[in-house]
Amino acid sequence: MRRPVALVRLAFFLLVLVGPAVAHEHHGELSEEQAHAPVDAILWIHIFLQAAIWGVLFPVGMVLGMTRSRWHVPLQSAGFALTAAGYVLGHSHGGRAFLAGAHGIMANILFVPIVLQLFLGIYLKLHIHEETIRPWAVRLHGIVGKSYPVLGWTQMLFGAIAFRGYCRGDNLGQCLAHYLMGTGFIAYGTIMSILLLVGEAWVRRSGRSPEWWDSWVITLWGIVNTFTEHHGPVFAAWSVKDMQHTILGVLWWAGGALGIFLSRNNQRSVVPSGIIFLTGWAMSEHAQALMLSTQVHAVFGYTLMLAAVTRLIEVCFIVPKFYPIPSVEVSDGDSHSEHTLADNGREDGNVGSGKVATVKAFRHLPPFLLVSAGLIFMSATDEELDFVHDEGMDHVTYILIMFSVSFILYTLIISLINLFASSGRNGFSAIVVDNGIELAPTPTTKWYSRVPAAELDGPPHIIGDDEDE
Repeated sequence: MRRPVALVRLAFFLLVLVGPAVAHEHHGELSEEQAHAPVDAILWIHIFLQAAIWGVLFPVGMVLGMTRSRWHVPLQSAGFALTAAGYVLGHSHGGRAFLAGAHGIMANILFVPIVLQLFLGIYLKLHIHEETIRPWAVRLHGIVGKSYPVLGWTQMLFGAIAFRGYCRGDNLGQCLAHYLMGTGFIAYGTIMSILLLVGEAWVRRSGRSPEWWDSWVITLWGIVNTFTEHHGPVFAAWSVKDMQHTILGVLWWAGGALGIFLSRNNQRSVVPSGIIFLTGWAMSEHAQALMLSTQVHAVFGYTLMLAAVTRLIEVCFIVPKFYPIPSVEVSDGDSHSEHTLADNGREDGNVGSGKVATVKAFRHLPPFLLVSAGLIFMSATDEELDFVHDEGMDHVTYILIMFSVSFILYTLIISLINLFASSGRNGFSAIVVDNGIELAPTPTTKWYSRVPAAELDGPPHIIGDDEDE
């Protein structure tokens, strides 16, 4: 019982630390001196500390929880302690002051999942109510834990907005459009990476092709955009942007409906790629007030078009239906799929290791380009580009900065995916054989069915359940 007692003490300590921060009041109005005061060291520490915790530490802890690694509890405990310190720093700095906004409100809201997750973790460590309450606590612990990357991304975005004083007054609508859609493309690329790299077994069990899910999301997003992009009464004057954005919504739900139909019965479809390509083309022709803004939007459109083309190649040529699929026993008895990496390397029943390696390399292109497109679009608001223009920066330098950030972000994404496939109960143990070293997976349950080893050029990936963190 020594460990649970220590955790209870940690929880009390965090409450003592965070309490004063929650009670902190933000400014309703700022003087010119407060708004343009220098940023002190304490605020910089707050920014980098919270970015490291919510952008790296908590996502790593989440993955380790999903694989039930013994490092999950120590890492998350350290994250709780550090983020509590970050709260205090964020409300005790001097120098520049900031208007009250979403960042401060979200900071207080985050107090709820932090405390809930902390006490759920302590409760689960006590191993009580095994047959009644504990199973539900496990599920709730997992749901809250998996929300941390989304919550962290949202709060970091709010922090950047607060730091620059963006998205106020008439600029709010444009901020929402750019940040929501940009985040959507990044999420799309992240989910695509998961499905392509470690999600083959889940795709099998779902009985749905990836394009079926894509088409549904595109359809629903299109319906929302159709009725929200025009400001004012329906019969009032329509601006060029209103017309373009609304017709994109129509394009998405119309094309998405076709994609849903063509993707039924576990079939691959090119429709989502076509919709993304047309969206990219439209954005590349989206004229703006500043030449810099027009050029940035054009590069965003070209990047989205390239993502669509690479996705089209992946669907049509990387996983061709006419390759014979061998019968390989898996845990759920389903031995046939159009989506596994196995299909790419078998033309005569044998594994083409060189071709598999090529496929594995190519499959990173669509999600990486989607992530890059999302970041570029998020950085293309009028306020951001006005600032870049005033600083005398050209669009080439600005775009290269965004691609640099996208390389860093995609590295984090695939690192987390790789950590999931190789840590905790999804890890591998080495077995020495006559011809060298062969990797064998640890025993798994039915929820952790692996992609058959014969299909891969290297260790098999493990797909985990979503019931525990």
